[in-house]
Parts: sequence; C-alpha cells; structure tokens
Amino acid sequence: MASEDGVIPIKDDTFEQTIASGVTLIDFWADWCMPCRMQAPIMEQLAEELRDRATVGKMDVDSNPHTPSRFGITGIPTCILFKDGQEVRRFVGVQSKQTLSRALQEQL
Repeated sequence: MASEDGVIPIKDDTFEQTIASGVTLIDFWADWCMPCRMQAPIMEQLAEELRDRATVGKMDVDSNPHTPSRFGITGIPTCILFKDGQEVRRFVGVQSKQTLSRALQEQL
C-alpha cells in the first residue's frame, strides 16, 4: 500500500513479495540520516512518474534490520534496483533523479 507520496513502505516481512515481479527500486534509509532526507523527495518524484510501470519503496533500516543485513548494507542511503526478484544495480549515497531514472528505464 503506497503512502501519500507514492513510495511504498517496505518491511522485512513484505520485502520478498514486493520485489518478486517487475521492476522495483528500494531505498534503505533511516529517519536520523540527513542524506536519506535529501534522497526522499527524489524517490517521491520517481514514484509519481513511474506509478504504473515500476514500484518505488523505502525500508527503514532501524525498524527492519533483517533485510538490510542480508544484503550487506552498511551505509545509507542505499538504493537497490530489482527486476523480478533479482538485484540488478546498487547505489550508495544520495543519487540524482536522472541517475536513478536512467537505471529504471533500462530495466523497463
């Protein structure tokens, strides 16, 4: 279920189902992380633009430690692009809308 900004909040127990099919971009973040706050509006814009073609989600690493640990995430924000359940690209640090949009378009 998408939030007001179109970005879907993902939890450890919904992660696999969310990435299982199609193109999905997940932002691993935390509320206290200032770069994560800078990334958030970019993710919202992508969610709005790609609403019917890709899923854009966010996972709070403090509330959901299992999945970030499983993917070896040590720095945030980290965005991982999945296609049909498989990781295809990983971005660490704040990314521009153009960079993420290009990567998404390559998978659509």
